[in-house]
Amino acid sequence: MTTPVPPPAPAPPRTGPGPTVGFDLDMTLIDSRPGIHATWRRLAAETGVRIDADLVVTRLGPPLVQELAYWFPEEEIPAMAARYRALYPDHAIAPTTALPGAREALDAVRAAGGRTLVVTAKHRPSAALHLDHLGLAPDVLVGELWAEGKAEALTAHGAAAYVGDHVGDVRGARTAGARSVAVATGPCPEAELAAAGADVVLPDLTAFPSWLAAFTRGEAPGGRPPHPSCAGHLS
Repeated sequence: MTTPVPPPAPAPPRTGPGPTVGFDLDMTLIDSRPGIHATWRRLAAETGVRIDADLVVTRLGPPLVQELAYWFPEEEIPAMAARYRALYPDHAIAPTTALPGAREALDAVRAAGGRTLVVTAKHRPSAALHLDHLGLAPDVLVGELWAEGKAEALTAHGAAAYVGDHVGDVRGARTAGARSVAVATGPCPEAELAAAGADVVLPDLTAFPSWLAAFTRGEAPGGRPPHPSCAGHLS
């Protein structure tokens, strides 16, 4: 079972109109590799399938069904996805940690008067468990969207920027017309993220508050964010 944690400290109050910023989850806000590794090992033990969990955690980002396709016949994937998700709460939540700068990044958006949006390919209930366990509290959470599909949520919520660790996140931001802020904390190296079209590549989220401050002044790559009334900002 997962270990209870104290409730998070109150988030900084909003100071005025600011940008909506989207964030990916796995390897952007959280290091879920230990928990995902443990869940895959449990699934392997139950099914008798030789799954290389070490390999699995080197390519996090795409939807679960894509990874399952490497290990199971197509007709078994729906059942295996359901079983993996059933195992996930007891095996993946407790070992997962927030990445450096994750809380400060969310707080920086709120302090700038903005809204935070997590858009992830992960099953939404699993994502919510991670956020609750770690005391991370975005304004909106949307699950089960990947790459260009993330543009659906980014556009609907008027995101001015999207932060992610994968080239799929870069594609999602560009499809939505949002600034792509890449962080080199996942499977994709800085050069690959830049080549995919990221507006800026940061080493990790500890550099995000400074970038956001410059962005809101129109001094960062990508220029000034749209005014909320023109960006489809949702109340």
